[in-house]
Amino acid sequence: MSPNASDTICAIATATGRGGIGIVRISGPKTRQISAEVLGFNPTPRQAHSANFLNASGAIIDSGIAIFYAAPNSFTGEDVLELQGHGGTQILNEVMGQVLSFGARQANPGEFSERAFLNNKIDLVQAEAIADLIDAGSKQAARSA
Repeated sequence: MSPNASDTICAIATATGRGGIGIVRISGPKTRQISAEVLGFNPTPRQAHSANFLNASGAIIDSGIAIFYAAPNSFTGEDVLELQGHGGTQILNEVMGQVLSFGARQANPGEFSERAFLNNKIDLVQAEAIADLIDAGSKQAARSA
């Protein structure tokens, strides 16, 4: 397992740049605590909640949809929160900054998949296929993944 496998991790899960929707994903033991800070409540698992994303002062950064997946019923096998807000670098960076300030750390590349593998949610072949799909530079490469 990674040296910081007990950390709560976060990452922007959508392509950077201009876009209509941007997703910040959080996974680990502090996910519920971070949810309470960023949303002001803990969402019911596996239900989409319309929510405001808040900074430490309680001011609204953005609004969107929050979905919580309770362990072990998530991709990583840990508590996971997805914040689906407006796309765009500035808003996503602000949301990420708040999540980091509430106790998460930036995920390393492939760390969500690594945790899924280590928690027996996916096998090695599936983990490699995810990496191949992400790295695919052509339609044929994506199909092969």
